[in-house]
Amino acid sequence: MTTTPAAYDPVRVDAALEAPLSRWLWLVKWLLLIPHYVVLIFLWIAFMLVSVVAFFAILITERYPRPLFDFNVGVLRWTWRVSYYGYGALATDRYPPFSLGAEPDYPARLDITYPERLSRGLVLVKWWLLAIPHYIVIGFFVGGYGSGSCGGGLVFVLAIIAAVILAFTEKYPKDLFDLIIGLNRWVLRVAAYAGLMTDAYPPFRLDMGGSDPAVGHDRGTGGRPF
Repeated sequence: MTTTPAAYDPVRVDAALEAPLSRWLWLVKWLLLIPHYVVLIFLWIAFMLVSVVAFFAILITERYPRPLFDFNVGVLRWTWRVSYYGYGALATDRYPPFSLGAEPDYPARLDITYPERLSRGLVLVKWWLLAIPHYIVIGFFVGGYGSGSCGGGLVFVLAIIAAVILAFTEKYPKDLFDLIIGLNRWVLRVAAYAGLMTDAYPPFRLDMGGSDPAVGHDRGTGGRPF
């Protein structure tokens, strides 16, 4: 199944590889991120509860209440920044802020366009039935449903490989970075769809690179379809 990048305009994921990176900080980032992991546990519980409320709101009104939408976007942003600093990428040494906001100066960014209308019919099936093929794929990527922030799966393995190469060469391999961001972008697109935040079905396509190749936005030229 393929779609054009335009079909994925609502979800935009960008990242900038920072340099220089510490050769050994990655060994202790799991410890440094414990406060974030604790907060994220509660944020994801809230995310699930908010999604349930949004489900009924969409079913009745065809709208995702804007305050609830903004909160859940914030949870995904927070998760993505933690993942990027931690073992979902290990591509920055800038400690992630404790924030639900956009934080445009941070090297990992996520934005989702607010939908004016959402389908009542799709809300009944997209988060479980329609998303099943993607759940299988991203389960391989991250070792379970999530963003890879806590490790596991292909993303974690590739990030560790990149960190080991960095330790010996002082350079993070650019091609490996592009692949890791592409995998994370796929996971975050599915998270937004399963979270009822868009009706745009995630494409089975790996858009690699730090700049999101979504059509209609100034995303640069870093994204490369795989």
